[in-house]
Amino acid sequence: MSAAARIWVGEGIGTAFLIMAVVGSGIMAERLAGGNAAIALLANSIATGAALVALILSFGPVSGAHFNPVVSLAEVSAGRMRLPVAAMYLCAQFAGGVLAVFATHAMFGERLFQFSGHPRAGPAQWLGEFIATFGLLWVIQICASRRPEAVAYAVAAYITAAYWFTSSTSFANPAVTVARALTDTFTGIRPEDVPGFVLAQLLGAGAATWLVRRVLDTRTR
Repeated sequence: MSAAARIWVGEGIGTAFLIMAVVGSGIMAERLAGGNAAIALLANSIATGAALVALILSFGPVSGAHFNPVVSLAEVSAGRMRLPVAAMYLCAQFAGGVLAVFATHAMFGERLFQFSGHPRAGPAQWLGEFIATFGLLWVIQICASRRPEAVAYAVAAYITAAYWFTSSTSFANPAVTVARALTDTFTGIRPEDVPGFVLAQLLGAGAATWLVRRVLDTRTR
């Protein structure tokens, strides 16, 4: 299989299954929770964390299991990936995420094409996304450098927890954010709120990447 095909298989399908885990578990949780938002969020976070372990372990050998544009861009910043290759990663991630929303709607008998009406805006939400993404990139990069075998479990544990300790419920992923704007269900976000989230994610990822690089440089001297 060519390198390009591996990217589309690993990042496109992997991101699609991540989105299906997020959106699908949100729909199922909301239907079964009887109006209890805390129970619905608990089910949503556990399902997402469990899916992340399986997806990172299985797609890691194929494409590196980024499933997240800011992770791919951090690889470019570190000099480990060329920009044209990263562009393919981003295309696969966004395409996989959007198609996954339509597939999830079809599975649950929802209208295929929707726009979310769930408001997620304001400084508190943006700070939540900055912190969520900063922490995710910190976990990924430190673990990848020092304990690569633990990345899947560390990422899953962090995202499961960040659903609860961040005000935004930790999207921490531009591809996930765009995809969730296309579902008017439990995990949705209004399209007009997407730019603020994505900007906060980019800033959080950039800050974490900058700091990790300095911490690791210090430790290797």
